[in-house]
Amino acid sequence: MTVTDSAATQVVTPDDIDTAARRIGDVILASELHQSERLSEQTGATILLKREDQQAVRSYKIRGAYNLMSQLTGDERSAGVVTASAGNHAQGVAFACRSLGINGRIYVPTNTPKQKRDRILAHGRNWVELVVTGVNFDAAQAAARADAERTGATMVPPFDHPDTMAGQGTIAAEILAQLDSVPDAVVVPVGGGGLVGGLATYLAEYAPDCKVIAVEPAGAPSLTRALKAGEPVTLDTVDTFVDGASVARIGDFPFGVISSMTERIQVLTVDEGAVCTAMLELYQNEGIIAEPAGALAVTALDQLDIDEGATVVCIISGGNNDVSRYSEIIERSLVHQGLKHYFLVKFPQEPGQLRRFLDEVLGPEDDITQFEYLKRNNREYGAALVGIELGSATGLHSLLERMDASRIDCERLEPGTAAYEYLT
Repeated sequence: MTVTDSAATQVVTPDDIDTAARRIGDVILASELHQSERLSEQTGATILLKREDQQAVRSYKIRGAYNLMSQLTGDERSAGVVTASAGNHAQGVAFACRSLGINGRIYVPTNTPKQKRDRILAHGRNWVELVVTGVNFDAAQAAARADAERTGATMVPPFDHPDTMAGQGTIAAEILAQLDSVPDAVVVPVGGGGLVGGLATYLAEYAPDCKVIAVEPAGAPSLTRALKAGEPVTLDTVDTFVDGASVARIGDFPFGVISSMTERIQVLTVDEGAVCTAMLELYQNEGIIAEPAGALAVTALDQLDIDEGATVVCIISGGNNDVSRYSEIIERSLVHQGLKHYFLVKFPQEPGQLRRFLDEVLGPEDDITQFEYLKRNNREYGAALVGIELGSATGLHSLLERMDASRIDCERLEPGTAAYEYLT
């Protein structure tokens, strides 16, 4: 059976969230509410980071998974569970499987980082089976649902279920318990919407003056599109870089909550490159290893109109980032900041042309970070892909002027074009 189908008439209430908090209290960590001096100075507000990366599974997803699974009947536990996840919810389910003695099959898409796959198996051990299938979360979810219908296992949705939402909403209860006064705003990452739906439900009851800021990646704006259409819609394409929030369709239950609170919930999208910059700054300044989805809330601070002295809580939703991704993260950050650019350069096949390029074109603070010959099939020219990192983003204009003045033919590759995506 699928839990979503059988729970279609349920509603999440603040009491449900309080009950969930008591149910999972011995399993989850009351995560730290850490003040960031750097972000506070930048914004003029008190910026507090809710450190859900400190959980045993390094994300808040354990809250919803454990809350749902701990309520299964004996027969349902015997039949086992099935879930789909981009990685974090899977770790929560795996942890719950081993803790509660329930067998589970966990479906993850092929873009799930190896670090997350390894942690799923480490948490679940011999209680879970990992199935890698589909190019994104939605494809993996379709496979998991088919499994549940075929085997009779219970589906454990990562966001689209009242019990999942109630568990995730316990973060709001913790925040209010940790503060002496109600925060002015809470900034929440959005994928399927379970976290923001549960959190907004609780805050509406106990902190009605607190604004909720929902943040999703520009490459997967499922909530933005749903609000525009008046109902959940399936995105045609999804950028899977922010894997923890790359969901093509917002959950039905979360959307019902969010759409009823549009006067209290502000929805923003942030560029994936800006997310990368926020990740690197969190690591370099606060020592926080945040995955892309975990940095969404902090990334949005630049877009907020924050009153001086306000208290703003940003939820660091997860810290499951594969170290092998950092080269791409640095690259995307540099491109977003206007520091990294690519060019096709046609060098005349004459002695000293590279030296001429360095002397005539490259600025004193510019650096060649990539140089790769693409063609050398004639005697007159040799084309090369050249990556240049600028000392300052404002140096691009003068670099382009020097290229125009040089007799060496230079063509800039614009981000977003087919040539740029193919070559980089």
